[in-house]
Amino acid sequence: MPPIVLPAIPQRITVHLGAPSQYAANVTVPFADYVKNVASSEIYPTWDESALEANILAIVSFALNRVYTEFYRSRGYDFDITNSTAFDQAFVNGRAYFENISRLVDRLFNDYLRRPGFVEPLAAKFCNGTTVTCEGLSQWGSQNLAQRGFNSVQILRNYYGNVEIVNDAPIRGITSSYPGTPLRRGSSGPAVVVVQVELNRIAQNYPAIPKLAATDGIFGSRTEASVRRFQEIFGLTPDGIVGKATWYALVRLYTAVTALSELRSQGQQFYSINWEYPDPIQQGDTGDKVRHLQYMLSILSDFIPSIPPVAVDGIFGPATRDAVVAAQLRFGLPQTGQVDDRTWDEIYDQFSGIETTALRNSEAFPPLRQNAVPAMAGGSTQPMRYARTPTLTQFPGEALRLGRQDPISREVIR
Repeated sequence: MPPIVLPAIPQRITVHLGAPSQYAANVTVPFADYVKNVASSEIYPTWDESALEANILAIVSFALNRVYTEFYRSRGYDFDITNSTAFDQAFVNGRAYFENISRLVDRLFNDYLRRPGFVEPLAAKFCNGTTVTCEGLSQWGSQNLAQRGFNSVQILRNYYGNVEIVNDAPIRGITSSYPGTPLRRGSSGPAVVVVQVELNRIAQNYPAIPKLAATDGIFGSRTEASVRRFQEIFGLTPDGIVGKATWYALVRLYTAVTALSELRSQGQQFYSINWEYPDPIQQGDTGDKVRHLQYMLSILSDFIPSIPPVAVDGIFGPATRDAVVAAQLRFGLPQTGQVDDRTWDEIYDQFSGIETTALRNSEAFPPLRQNAVPAMAGGSTQPMRYARTPTLTQFPGEALRLGRQDPISREVIR
């Protein structure tokens, strides 16, 4: 089955206290506190609870859409959203919250709206419905519907059409989508899939960009050529490498051509990429699926000592079989050495959790060096992705005493 794409709720959000281009301070607050502030500034606490719930869900979804699409950060700004109602939502720095609104937000801040089959949170625009009208939700209109007996879902569908509520979305501290190191020929993994999907969609509007036949997560010569052409068209250094500037140019253009930040979005579909379970893989097999398997195992081996490292060479040999058996033993599966659906899904689930929560954390796992090659470096078949951080390794096996030195950093413990 394809991986589940579920946007995460940020632990914190940075608000610009003014219009986007206006010189003003930024404040960073917990996401739930941001929603409480906006809701206390936008709506009346005396309204019926179903109206309050509908408005809070709209506030959460709109803010999350700004974070998910990196609407401002992809344009070079150092904030996620503004407090200007001409662009975003009202936020009054330092204000108090209404008790009933605070209680509702504590229950709803990690729920959001989306259209069925779409990934991105709905850009749930709204207005007061009296002095200002818009295509989205009418705040006073929502209260009128609540007084007529509409529940919150009925109110939301009255204004936004067919929407669904995602409940209990995960909460994560990392909101930047950039993987942390440049992607180039030889790179592989989910971040490469993102680049390939974005290039193919942008190419529909800019046919000079070569389309890619497969979004396979492998950065080969065709992906490099497509990246290079994209860079030429949009005034970037045409080196075929996806550094931070190119990554966010892709994000910005992809968001624009799909209207992800608009109420009438074309929608980001759930990716049916080649990371889903294939036919059984076993010793003697070769090809991209073996390479994907080896890449995931190589990541797991860095975090789970019982899984031996493997070369990412696309050849299922004895070493790969040993790693598969070790993974099956670790995950409580039959040690067949063959990758069936249960083994693939367990390896993918473990890999996906590490990739999204650990490897993107540049403080815990700093890049090996500037412009490091993420996949194969120096002719080695072993992946080189990040530097090990002593603070996250296991007990070294012997007591640490006065005068002991770390063999890597040579910092003396005092």
